[in-house]
Amino acid sequence: MTEKMGNGRVAVVTGAGGTLCSEIAKDLAAKGAKVVLVGRTREKLEKTASAIRQAGGLCRVEPCDVTEEAALAQVGERTLREWGPCRILVNGAGGNDIRALTTNYTYDPQELSPDKPQEMRGFFDLDMGVFDSVLRTNTTGVVLACRVFCRQMAQAGGGSVLNFASMNTYRPLTRVPAYAMSKAAIANFTQWLAVYLAPAHIRVNAVAPGFFVNERSVKYLRTPEGGLSQRGKNVMQHTPMGRFGEPQELLGCVEWLLDEEKAAFVTGITVPVDGGFLASTGV
Repeated sequence: MTEKMGNGRVAVVTGAGGTLCSEIAKDLAAKGAKVVLVGRTREKLEKTASAIRQAGGLCRVEPCDVTEEAALAQVGERTLREWGPCRILVNGAGGNDIRALTTNYTYDPQELSPDKPQEMRGFFDLDMGVFDSVLRTNTTGVVLACRVFCRQMAQAGGGSVLNFASMNTYRPLTRVPAYAMSKAAIANFTQWLAVYLAPAHIRVNAVAPGFFVNERSVKYLRTPEGGLSQRGKNVMQHTPMGRFGEPQELLGCVEWLLDEEKAAFVTGITVPVDGGFLASTGV
């Protein structure tokens, strides 16, 4: 994103306390945007805010659950009243829940046995309340944020939306059915909304990060000693660049997709930033 484009514009970043979106929020602020930091945990948002303010940027902290439309609407009203309309929306809030993961990679007859190991959690054992919660956070949370902030964009004459997809958007990874399902939905919704909002001069795109280690994924990709877990080794076998991504390496793609001049004719796409993961079969 060019400094000219960011200067003075209001940017709302959900999930702004996370590893990737905190970097995006800081970069937007460095380019001159007024950044609204949205997330469930105030402590994490304040950490991002502190970094932005120390660098001379402007931001505000708005703790909020993106699955609660009334709460999002209040954030939108305060933002509009005090700063003006949102012109950039980054939908980074989302995640998974360990209870929505299977412990086994494929079906094991033991999961239907009365003597099933206590630690085993198969597809037939998943708590559907938790499953639904993952879907709601990753999909409905994006829809609700768009309803609140794209309304402001439409009334102001345009803007840009960036959604967060995943490698699961293209290939459902083992053990994470709810997360994979939700991230596949993001690419579809991105296309749908791009078509719907084009007359309002609002562009809608998505970025699909490959394997970037954050607080959640480090538990599955690394060992307690800092080495690679078996899942981490499997990822490396399918990543030609042979390493995990660094948060700053996502910024170039994000900047381009949000830039109203450089990406003026780009809408409805999902761009992978994955070190070659999707290009490799591992064979």
